[in-house]
Amino acid sequence: MQDFGQPVTAHVSTWPGMQRVPSPKVELFTVRDFVPEDMRAELMDLIDANRRPSTIADPNGDDYFRTSETCDLPPAADVVHRLRDLFTQVSGIDLAYAEPSQGQRYAVGQEFKNHTDYFEPSGADFEKYCAVAGQRTWTFMVYLNEPEAGGATRFKAVNKTFQPDAGRLVCWNNMRPDGRPNPATLHHGMKVRKGTKYVITQWYREKEWK
Repeated sequence: MQDFGQPVTAHVSTWPGMQRVPSPKVELFTVRDFVPEDMRAELMDLIDANRRPSTIADPNGDDYFRTSETCDLPPAADVVHRLRDLFTQVSGIDLAYAEPSQGQRYAVGQEFKNHTDYFEPSGADFEKYCAVAGQRTWTFMVYLNEPEAGGATRFKAVNKTFQPDAGRLVCWNNMRPDGRPNPATLHHGMKVRKGTKYVITQWYREKEWK
């Protein structure tokens, strides 16, 4: 089993231009121009062609909690292969632990309210989502474009907000050093005020993805 703690943090830190958010609460990094412009255009086209309403793991009664659209990126597409290679290079994590890559599309007024990417151990669907591949470990998120207004991602616990910046990577460890989920990774995909926002998300698991 791969160690998703310090070895991944150390590997991510070596990427040229990578910056770590200065906080002891969370391992949170960002770098600009991670995904080249030509790849971004292809990926946005794939998202437009394959999008569906986004869902959440544990329904909470709020029908407006996550209002974006999601695309399961076609694994056979050449641009998806190139994207996943990039994620492997920056993370040092074997692709065997990677979930299928996803794209998200946010139109005006759409958002994803404060949430964490790990599966809540007390949640009704925890066993369903974690029985085989285990908990989510790292998240790697890329902005594919810059909407005209809004669409920032805010990490409240560390008072850090990332504005959508085409090609920018934001990545973080969803776990604490002791292996428990880290609530300080709570983040809000804020409403798009004008234009459309496109995002790629790559999640990794504790065990190999089957």
